[in-house]
Amino acid sequence: MSSSQIAVTGTSLDISAVQAALKTDGLDGWLLYDFRGINPLAADVTAVNRQGGHLATRRWYYLIPAIGEPRALVHAIEKDSLAHLPGTPRRYAGRDQLEAGLRELLSGVRRIAMEYSPGCAIPYVSRVDAGTMELVRQFGVEVVSSGDLFQRFSAVWDDAAIATHRAASEKLYRVKDRAFEAVGARLIDGVATSEYDIQQLMAGWFRDEGLVSDSDPIVAATEHAGNPHYLPTATVHRAIRRDDLVLLDLWGKLDAPGAVFADITWVGFAGSHVPERFARAFAAIRDARDAAIRFVQEMARAGRDVRGWQVDRAAATVLRNAGYDRQILHRTGHSLGETVHGNGVNMDDYETHDDRRLLPGTGFTIEPGVYFDDFGVRTEINMVVAERDAAVTGPLQTEILRLM
Repeated sequence: MSSSQIAVTGTSLDISAVQAALKTDGLDGWLLYDFRGINPLAADVTAVNRQGGHLATRRWYYLIPAIGEPRALVHAIEKDSLAHLPGTPRRYAGRDQLEAGLRELLSGVRRIAMEYSPGCAIPYVSRVDAGTMELVRQFGVEVVSSGDLFQRFSAVWDDAAIATHRAASEKLYRVKDRAFEAVGARLIDGVATSEYDIQQLMAGWFRDEGLVSDSDPIVAATEHAGNPHYLPTATVHRAIRRDDLVLLDLWGKLDAPGAVFADITWVGFAGSHVPERFARAFAAIRDARDAAIRFVQEMARAGRDVRGWQVDRAAATVLRNAGYDRQILHRTGHSLGETVHGNGVNMDDYETHDDRRLLPGTGFTIEPGVYFDDFGVRTEINMVVAERDAAVTGPLQTEILRLM
């Protein structure tokens, strides 16, 4: 094996830094394991999924101990699958050799981290199958979650990555403005338009701005806005008419290596007078968003740990106090990265209980929403945490935009 560092998303995994983190957390090691992609977190952090020239169809294990050289266990017919990583490999072929090799790999360690979450509280982290957990534990090893450990080496952005996020954010806001202007202009001019028409205009503006994404934007009118993941298509969409609520959710990143996503949602009204029901619901999500922002910033500036579930609770409390408990359908926010849903902590005490910390250099969304059968509203902004601070990376919507 070669090199003392492992290339990962936007940075590098320094073995000495991992070992320092292990010692801080009172762990003897970090055991990374995968079989045919069931643990994409391990494959990503080790860059196994970016190595060409060989197949990866057998189980592999890579142990980074708190003290000493890393060591690996790989199948004999895939002996080079971890050759790009530092450390000493051992090979196995039959199942008896696998068990003996794993016993040797784990010798001297008693408490390790793996991609596991007790009770599957955080399914994004819980990637190791139950049988493998049993196999590891039978050697007298205690397994704890690698959730916080993992995000230190896969979800933290450097200055260059943060710059790509801010650049993408500025472009998204321009696309959003053009889309709302197009809706208003078409309705004023009497030109028929639809969710799909506006979505495709936005997709073209993405290309003009040099943005890439995994999906065209969400354009949702009135009742469709009540479905958080509604997405218009060429065959499934509706017209946008006067007095419709129009929700835009758009996410993208620069078309460049190491670029990370930005993700925003705004709401407009295709008329001059926003109905009270719409305005009151939007005021609640705005206040919930701002409560979450304040909580993150106050905690960060005080040098205190912020957990994902705490941010969700800060926002949800506002919505519940405003009478919208039953209209909450999703968590408050998610991690951002090279994929729009990154590997870091989510703002979630609703769908999961995410007790991972917001680490300096991580980016995420805050996007409270409330949803009814006949309409829905959501506001979404992005934040980046720094040492003893946290910043919102774009403008805040304070009321529903009047498009006409």
